[in-house]
Amino acid sequence: MTTQNFTQETLKTAVSILHAGGVVIIPTDTVYGIAAHPDKSAAVNRICTIKGRADGKPIALLAADKHSAITFGAEVSPLAQMLMDAFWPGALTLVLPYGAAFEGFRVPDHPQTCNLIRACGGTLRVTSANLSGAMPAKSAAEALKEVGLEADLIIDDGPSPGGVASTVVKVDRNNTLTILRKGAISAAQIHAVETKLTSQ
Repeated sequence: MTTQNFTQETLKTAVSILHAGGVVIIPTDTVYGIAAHPDKSAAVNRICTIKGRADGKPIALLAADKHSAITFGAEVSPLAQMLMDAFWPGALTLVLPYGAAFEGFRVPDHPQTCNLIRACGGTLRVTSANLSGAMPAKSAAEALKEVGLEADLIIDDGPSPGGVASTVVKVDRNNTLTILRKGAISAAQIHAVETKLTSQ
């Protein structure tokens, strides 16, 4: 495990590690996350082991942009589209229909991390860089203390500016909205967008 500042060389190193099936701790606009390439199931499972997280519990996807989420297979209803336009990039995770199941997607408001995600194909499996049940890491030092010794690389970009985990909202094909986790974006902000749709 090494810790590196976020430079172009670090980005290249991280991309190589992730494509090879490694695990990288990355900065975001909310908290630090631990990432794996979505095509590398062993790496995704390794994240669960590192965090002490139950196998089978879904790990959301960070996307480079809205197009990347749609390309991955997210089904975007009119309400989901409005929420994306209002809060992406930013601290909103949208749980959207994906075939017969659902997947969580978020576009972080962190240009360098979005460049890293884009270089890995447009999406990465990412969850907060902490032991399951512990407070999310707001810095590379906190991430190192929690889970970093088990990671292949830690990218240090200073304290996360948000410091609060994303709000998680499920939107089904019928525009039915459910707030699954409170976070950086308030329920009032979410429902304000929902009201706009119903008033159209």
